[in-house]
Amino acid sequence: MKEQQVGPNLKQARSTAGLSLSQTAELTGVSKAMLGQIERGESSPTLATMWKLCRGLRLPLTALIGAPGALSVSASSPEATQHQIKEGPQFNTLFPFDPKTGCEVFLHKLSPRWEHLSQAHNVGVIEDVFVIDGAVDILAGDEWVRVDSGRAFRFNADQPHGYRNPLDTPSQFHNTIYYPGRTELG
Repeated sequence: MKEQQVGPNLKQARSTAGLSLSQTAELTGVSKAMLGQIERGESSPTLATMWKLCRGLRLPLTALIGAPGALSVSASSPEATQHQIKEGPQFNTLFPFDPKTGCEVFLHKLSPRWEHLSQAHNVGVIEDVFVIDGAVDILAGDEWVRVDSGRAFRFNADQPHGYRNPLDTPSQFHNTIYYPGRTELG
């Protein structure tokens, strides 16, 4: 991921919402100092921190990781869409947030035995997972559900959830995140 995009996008989202660093810290649970470091490009946020920011600011993930100010749905070069979040999976943005559909689509590549637990997203957010290689376990509610290659799973992402690769080989899956009622990024 091009970390230089996150800082300007965060600052733009905060400015558009008319929020100070203190107000943003209160909404997101991310410290004022960390917010300033991210905006200045001095710190790379983890995936968990990115989701705290998105949840608190009521933004889709691509609002922070996409090209600054870009709301386009048109395809860009593969190099521009590949992301590697600190302490997280490698993923590509296949379709950034589209206000017409209220969703964004990613291709995730999970290392063997990798696991990530995610906090709840905003109320009503739903995720679809379609495994294209290997297998992925999805934590939905209190149980892990195995999703094998060629299979799909839909779950409510407005509750804590998780993803793990149970295999000794890499796994890949498409992930579509639906933001009900969203017609804009900010």
